[in-house]
Amino acid sequence: MSRLVGVGLASVLETASGALLMDTPGYPQDYRAFYLGHAAGMDVLRTVPPGLDWLVLSPAGDFDHGGARTGRYRTAPAEATSRISYADFAIALLDEIDNPQHHRTHVGLEAD
Repeated sequence: MSRLVGVGLASVLETASGALLMDTPGYPQDYRAFYLGHAAGMDVLRTVPPGLDWLVLSPAGDFDHGGARTGRYRTAPAEATSRISYADFAIALLDEIDNPQHHRTHVGLEAD
């Protein structure tokens, strides 16, 4: 089976309530067309035949631009205030490549 692991946007990740983050009150709408483009890409992935094991990882909110590597992270629903460092996100991405835990889904990540 082939595996595709990509990086996506928190904007198109589901919140704990099930709404997409981009559709929550107060979420910035300046780049909505960009969000919708990513949402369309997710829709395509959800329709691919089972022969492709895909995964999209996103920060659950945004990157902690000055954050240090801790080696700790967890999965989380979308939340605008959530943060993860670039280094910890990269570790999570490599962990999924080396030891797949999630399949055919979009997963949010945040600092643990």
